[in-house]
This record gives sequence, structure tokens and C-alpha cells, in this order.
Amino acid sequence: MIGQKFRSFLLIIGCLLLTSFIYAQQTISLQGQWYVKLDKEDVGIKEEWYKLEKFGNPILLPGTLDDAGIGEKIPMDTTQMNKEVLIKLTRKHAYIGPAWYTRKITIPVGWKQKNIQLYLERVLWKTQVWIDGKEIGSEESLSAPHVFDISDYAKPGTHILTIRIDNRKQHEITFQNIGHAYTDGTQIIWNGIIGALELQAREKVYIHSLQVFSDIKKKTIEVNTLVKNTLPVDQRGILTVRVYRKGGALIATKRESVLINKASSEHLLNVSLGDGAALWDEFNPQLYTVVAHLQLSGRQTATEFATDFGLRAISKDAQHIYVNGRPTFLRGTLECNIFPLTGYPPMTQDGWLKVFQTARNYGLNHIRFHSWCPPKAAFEVADSMGFYLQIELPFWSLEVGKYPETLRFLEEEAQRIIQQYGNHPSFCLWSMGNELQGDFDWLTGMVTKLKKQDPRHLYTSTTFTFQKDHGRWPEPVDDYFITQYTKNGWVRGQGIFNTHSPDFTKDYIDAVKGLPVPLITHEIGQYSVYPRLGEIEKYTGVLDPLNFKTIRHDLRKKQLLHLADSFTLASGIFSANLYKEEIERALKTKGISGFQLLDLHDFPGQGTALVGILDAFWDSKQLITPERHRMYCSSVVPLIRYPKAIYSNNEIFEALAEIANYSASSLTNTVVQCVIKNADGKVVYRTQWHASKIDIGSGNEVGRISFPLNQLSEATQLSIELSIEGTAYKNQWNVWVYPNSVALNDADVFFTRSVSDALKMLEEGKKVLLNPDTSTLKGVQGRFATVFWSPVHFPDQPGTMGILCNPKHPALKYFPTDFYCDWQWWDLITSSKTMIIDNLPEITPVVRVIDNFFKNRKMANVIEAKVGEGSLLLTSLNIADKLEERPAARQLRYSLQKYMQSKAFNPSVSITVDDLRVLVK
Repeated sequence: MIGQKFRSFLLIIGCLLLTSFIYAQQTISLQGQWYVKLDKEDVGIKEEWYKLEKFGNPILLPGTLDDAGIGEKIPMDTTQMNKEVLIKLTRKHAYIGPAWYTRKITIPVGWKQKNIQLYLERVLWKTQVWIDGKEIGSEESLSAPHVFDISDYAKPGTHILTIRIDNRKQHEITFQNIGHAYTDGTQIIWNGIIGALELQAREKVYIHSLQVFSDIKKKTIEVNTLVKNTLPVDQRGILTVRVYRKGGALIATKRESVLINKASSEHLLNVSLGDGAALWDEFNPQLYTVVAHLQLSGRQTATEFATDFGLRAISKDAQHIYVNGRPTFLRGTLECNIFPLTGYPPMTQDGWLKVFQTARNYGLNHIRFHSWCPPKAAFEVADSMGFYLQIELPFWSLEVGKYPETLRFLEEEAQRIIQQYGNHPSFCLWSMGNELQGDFDWLTGMVTKLKKQDPRHLYTSTTFTFQKDHGRWPEPVDDYFITQYTKNGWVRGQGIFNTHSPDFTKDYIDAVKGLPVPLITHEIGQYSVYPRLGEIEKYTGVLDPLNFKTIRHDLRKKQLLHLADSFTLASGIFSANLYKEEIERALKTKGISGFQLLDLHDFPGQGTALVGILDAFWDSKQLITPERHRMYCSSVVPLIRYPKAIYSNNEIFEALAEIANYSASSLTNTVVQCVIKNADGKVVYRTQWHASKIDIGSGNEVGRISFPLNQLSEATQLSIELSIEGTAYKNQWNVWVYPNSVALNDADVFFTRSVSDALKMLEEGKKVLLNPDTSTLKGVQGRFATVFWSPVHFPDQPGTMGILCNPKHPALKYFPTDFYCDWQWWDLITSSKTMIIDNLPEITPVVRVIDNFFKNRKMANVIEAKVGEGSLLLTSLNIADKLEERPAARQLRYSLQKYMQSKAFNPSVSITVDDLRVLVK
């Protein structure tokens, strides 16, 4: 009895081993040492390829020439500020042109009757392959693997495999090589092979691909199986489709007899998954695996193909994008192929986990891949975490339609993207490219064709455009619309924050009125942060941060290096506050279906655009914690609408409290609390409201705040917190309250706008508060927001990056402030002119202005100095005009005068009359 059971056990094991041997995809890794020879002149390789020891340099693949330190070293001068060195990170070694790679391969005897393919997961840009000197063919793609059928040339035994890789531009897909599929601005124009590099053996009849289409209402899938037949006659067989919960149990099976035509044939099977099948989304990213098994009639061998998918439907109406029928708000950022250690994207899931996990930690659920398509590993991680991805063709052109070969390439590239990545549920949105201009008939035709072929995604013809008669309204074929403005107005702060006084009741409802499809705001933010020079040490890979090193040298030369970290922190926290208001305005707007930040992390190209609260490595700059960022960037966000940031204490602070709810369901029986605290943390106001139901969507009003400010006698900063009881959802805002009237007593202080009058009083040894009219000041026009994008890329903007001050300085005792700029400075700064104090003796400003890193001038809004026998406090902030209407200006003037009347006012640095004439006309 025991022997019989043992023999049965052995039989079962044997069958399992046989099945595994028959069905398994057989591969031989080609990872390891190869030989490479450069062919800069494109003359070909004359030597016999089998003489590997004479062929060229050894190199490890997967990898690139940059990884191996092969290529030209480009000299750069880091002692002078210049656009060439500041435009981007610098490759330590660079090569663009053909390169030949070769090695020996051995084909096993067991592969004699197999179909053999060479699989190169990702290459830039064109490949050609030879076996023993016989050319196989060529491939070109920036998005999909390069695959070669070498069956007729790779018989059992040893062969010489040679691959010629040409990373020169093959098609005009990008304006000035700044598109992120082919650029030296973020990733680099590398030469090599990254990702899987292997030989694959398949049966002569094999399953080439599967496409899975979900019906979430019926809980069914349609499996489209493409079978390739390399035998000379038609074949018959049994096609079986099995569906498993990913990593778990079998839940459905479907089997059909099929006729397989010569060359190829498609077979559709509809499979019911049952009512218990779970849908895929950001809250429950349930994945399934479908396995197609083909058993040919009369043959022992069989073939299998597996792919993961999710039951997911994405749809839209005029205002919303829906995932599985539920309104969804996309909280997104861009990924522009920024990987500073390698210069190319990770090809494993481990390499992408940090990207997506960090994005999730900061409250995001969406990533846009700007002008490129990521590799399989990125989709796999996004699938597993429930991220919604926007993919783009590798296209950023101002001449769409000019080059027919480019259009052919893009049409073929789109087909490759569908085949390779179409099943991933995270692949939700598809754009034809970034800011495209040219032939919109081709773009809309492309969208129409793809929508009909593959309805699993939403489509748009371009991610915004500056082209006249486009860009301000969606194209008729668009499923969604990405823009920075409509024909009705702006939908991002770039066009508002510098020109409109702060008003936190505002949203973009007027701008989106009448739109036929949902809108996603385009590349919001772009508020530059001063370089964090400590980051230099992190660049241990193929890219050298010569841009950072040049800035460091310039600061050292100008004796500003000790302030670099403070510049980063002050400009960075200010930038984060601007991003907060950007996001909240979008969340307040019914009719906006999401935003795409530019960027959560830094963009090291296009002029060193350090626009992130994270660095280029997805690491924190210590500007804002993930928890604080999630206050205003999460599936549920408490919001208030209030008309201004600054109040007098004879006013009433009034605000409307609301909730943006984009969680998995409505919130029921909710208690919303409001607490207002003063600068010491003391609660000065408290209220709460009970909401029986908070629906999914924006604009869910929960109550009104009304707080008389007359109990506050001194200038103070108030903190307002709105929270949902029993949850982690809360949000905070600051407002500033000043006395309605202050005694601008100029006893012992002479206030004037006239330089001549100031000089007379200084000659008499007086204390002078000089506030010249901005028209008489030399300097830079005051601008509230930090540098837009990059002062190198856009050098003509006013280009400052906020203020830096010591909040404990006695001159600011009666003007509450942090060390960085905030909304209470808006009126003061926008009505100012920034002084350039490079030619003054070394002086520490009371209020310093941070210059952009391309110029690094010493700048200030408030300085103090001895002039002759007198003492001068000079400010370029307008603290003279209409003070009854400008409480912040009134309060700052009061604080400065009180300081000058105290013993603390005793300037230690002397300047001359000529020095003063440098600042004032």
C-alpha cells in the first residue's frame, strides 16, 4: 500500500516536472561581459568578428558606455557662470554614434526545433544584428523591446553574436532634443542595452501576445490571443484560458478548439470571473493573472503566455474622470526620465518602488510620463500600488506632420506600446505628446484610430499646446483636456499669484465653464528653489553636477556661500506654500478633474530647474514633511475660503469651510472641527459642525467661521486648523492681524522719501528712515513668487526667490514673520524695487532678498548703516502710500520706527554718500 502511494507520488512529480519542462519559457541570459568598439565615423567594422580579443573594449551588459566610462570627456569651466554649464548636469563620458557589441553565444541541442528570439528590453535607438557575420535585420523603438527572430541562423552550437547600436537621432521627434525619450537634459543619450538581455526559445507555434479587455458590469473579460505559426501548414489545437487571483487561486477557466492559420491568427475568448471579482483602483489595486495555454493536436509540446490585468473601467463626462464609475481627482506629478546616477530609467521593480512610494507618501495617486513611455517595471509597480498613469508618445515637436517618416515611426511606436503595456490597469491616460504644434488633423486622426482600437484608456491629442486656435479649448476627439488656461482664463497660479492680491475664496470655476470634457491643470507650480549644494556629494554615477559646483564657486567668490543652505530653506518653504495654494484652488473647483505638478521633485535639465520640494533623487530637501503635504494633497482635504491674508483687528475673520472628498465613498456622520490659535499656541476660537453626509466630489460645504478680531490688541499671526474628527484629515492656514491704528510717532526719527532731505538730516547726526519712491531706486522690480522654472532657461524674468530675514531681529519685533516669505509680504514686495547692494561695504540686511542662482547678487529690501554722523535705515518697500488701506505696510513702518527709537538701533557698518547714490538715482 505504501509502495503504491509512493509510486503514485513519483508519477505525479514526474508529470509536474514534464509539464514544467514542456510549458516553461526557456531563456538564456546574455548578461555579462561583451566587447564593444566605437564607430564614430560610421565606416563599419573591418575586423573578423570571431577575434573577440582584438575587437575592442570589454563592457558589462546590461549597461551603457557611460556606465563603463567609455566616451569623450567634455571639458567645462566651472569658475565662470555660463549657460553652457548651468543648462543641465554634465555627462562624465559622452558618445553619440554607432557602437558595435559582440560576444559568443551557445545554442543548446534541445533548442534545435525551437523558435529562437533575441530579446533586448530597451535600446536607444536603432539596432542591427548579425550571427556569424550574417545580417538578421534591424529594429527601432524608444519605448518597447527590440526583438529579433534568429531561428534560421542560430543552430545548436557556438556562434558570434554582433549588435550594432546607433543612438543618433533617427527621426525628428523632439524640439531641440528636449523630449524625455531622447535627450541629454534628464536621462542621457546613452548607447548600450538596459533591462533584460536574453535568448528566448519557443515552440514553432507559440502565443505571441495577449490583450485583455474588461467589462466591469458583467465581471467578464475578453482575451484576445495572438498566435504565431512558423510551421508551413495550418495547425489545430485546444486554447485554454485560466484566470487566477494574482499569486492565488484559480477563479475561472475557458477552453476552445482553435484553427491556427499559417503565419498568425487571433482568437477571442470571453471569460466570466463571477460576481465576487474585485475591481482595481487606487484604494484596492486587485490584480489578476490570465494564462493562455495552447496544446496543439498530435503534439506533446505546448505553449503558454501569461499577463496580469485589473478589472478597471475609466470613463468621463463633461466635468469628471471616473474610475469604475466613481468620480476621481488626479493628484499628479511628472516623471521626466530623471535618474541622475545612471542617466536612464530603472528596469526592475525595485528601482521604481522609491518613485511610487515617495509619491504616495506625499499624497499623490497619479504620474504623468512626459514625452516618453516607461518600461514594464514601472507599470508593474504602479499596478500593484493603484497609481493612475498618463503615458505619452515620445514626441515633443513644433512641426507635427512635417516629416512623414516620423509619423510612420510614431504610428508603429503606438502599436508597440499597446502590445507591450496595454493590459496594465495603471495605464489610464494616453497623450500623443507634449505641447505639440503643427498638423492637428494628424493628431486628432491618431487619437480617433487609437480610441477605436484600444478603448481601455482615455485619450488626448496633446498635453497642452501654445498653437493659435488650439490649447485654450479641447479638440473634438479629446476625452480630457490638459491646459494652463482656457479661453475663459487661467487655471494655474502662474498667471495670478504675482498680479492679483491674495484671495483664498477663489477657484477656477469661471475658467472651466462650458468645457465639454474634464480638465487637468497643466504643469502647475514650477516655483524654483535655490540649489541645495550639499546634494553635490550624491552624484556618484555617470553625471557630474558641474552646474551645482559652478554655483558653489560663484557663491564662494562673492562671500555668500555661508548663506546657501538658508537660501535653499527660505526659498523652498516659500515655494511649498505656493504649491499648497495651487493645489487647493484646483480642489475647490468643480469641473477640474486633477492637476499635474511640475514637479514634486527637481528637474535637473532645461537650465537646472530645481522646482521640487524633493531633489532629483526623490529625497526630501527638508522643506516640508510628507504628513504636512498630505494635509492639502490627499483623497480627502479640508478647505476654507477666506478673502484675504491680512486683517485689521476691527474686522471679523469670516470663512466658509468645505471638504473635497475623493475617497472610496461618501463620508457619513462626520464631525468637522475648526480651531484658531495665536502665535503662542493658545486657542482663541473653536467651533464644530456635524455633517450627515459628505458626497464624493468638491465643494461640500460644512459650515461657516465668524471670529471677531477685536480681542487681539497686538500684531499677531493666527493659525487656523480644520480637521475631521477621528481621522488623520486636517489642514492649516495662517492669517495676520494688525492693530487698526498705530501711532507712527517719528520722535527722534526723520521719515522721508527724499534723498536730499535724508542727507541733510544725516549730516546733522539724525536717525533717518529713508523710503524712496521706487521710480528713483536702481534695482529690480519686486516680484512675489519665486523664479518661474529656471533663471537660466528664462533669463529675462525679474528672477528673485523670496526673502530671508531673522524673525527675532528687533526691527521686526512688531511685524510677525518667519524667516521666509509668506502671504503677508505680498503687498509690500509687489510694490517694491529690490536693491542690489554688491558695491556696498559688507552689510547684513534686515530683510535680504534671495537672488536667483544664475546671478547671485547681494540684494535687500531693508538695510541699516552709518552715514557720516547720522544713522540710516533704508527700505525699498513702499511704507509711505495709502497706509490706511495697506495694513502690512503701516505695521512694518511702525515696527521699523519703534526699532529706530530704541537703543538696539546702532548700525555698525558705515557707507558713504556715494554708496547711497549707487542705490538711488
